[in-house]
Amino acid sequence: MTWPEGFRSGFACFVGRPNVGKSTLTNALVGQKVAITSSRPQTTRHAIRGIVHRDDGQLVLVDTPGLHKPRTLLGERLNDVVRTTWAEVDVVGFCVPADQEIGPGDRFIVSELRKVADRTPLIGILTKTDLVSRDVIAERLMALSQVAEFAEIVPVSATKGDQVSLLADLLLAQMPPGPPLYPEGELSDEPETTMIAEFVREAALEGVRDELPHSLAVVVEEMTEGKTLQIRAEIFVERQSQKAIVIGRGGSRLKDVGTRARQQIEAMLGTKVHLDLFVKVAKDWQRDPRQLRRLGF
Repeated sequence: MTWPEGFRSGFACFVGRPNVGKSTLTNALVGQKVAITSSRPQTTRHAIRGIVHRDDGQLVLVDTPGLHKPRTLLGERLNDVVRTTWAEVDVVGFCVPADQEIGPGDRFIVSELRKVADRTPLIGILTKTDLVSRDVIAERLMALSQVAEFAEIVPVSATKGDQVSLLADLLLAQMPPGPPLYPEGELSDEPETTMIAEFVREAALEGVRDELPHSLAVVVEEMTEGKTLQIRAEIFVERQSQKAIVIGRGGSRLKDVGTRARQQIEAMLGTKVHLDLFVKVAKDWQRDPRQLRRLGF
């Protein structure tokens, strides 16, 4: 197979504490939603791959869960996903948000990154620059430069699109020469059922209480083709009281979740969708190996 001279391709991943803007950045670079976002920490649970197509190269972005101090078996497995991903990519983007000072959580991640830094270049990324003044950005960039040996450091705002294309340039420059890894037009290698489950979980996360996000899991049980695509999905929670929160008074919340998720799914698939949602209790599933396996972890 021939490819343009100077063409580069490879894998990059974004790492950082929970909720520093990794998923939003992935979506901004791909140009379309491939990773779910939420103001809740620990939204990302899989290593989602988004694909950036350019004339001079192809970037495969792996959006990882936030590395954190695990309190459950699920937490330990999410951290394993992060560390496995680091070991397999061509470049690691370390993300810190401009609206917060660099803290112990960031330093812990850098200490972990040093285990791969001898063979994998690191790029420091200051996210959410639209939230602070230029003076604060300058301060944060200086602080970031002292945390590790970075090949490059770049400030970006994914929501405003500031410096996103520059970041793509810097990531691509670290890739080895080689052919495209995915066909033109493919934006993610996630199975459709995984993406659908993620969109339902994102909609269910909106506006819920703090204790609920970690307890939510979604499984697509059935998809039936027809004039309208019929999808049956189950939302799992850990306690009966959480089930009541997700369903809402008279089922109003669940109906709203279904409407929002359906719009995202239809936009992704380009087809009309009928979405049936059911809420079930799987007691303490985050700590139960058998239930974790069933829910895809």
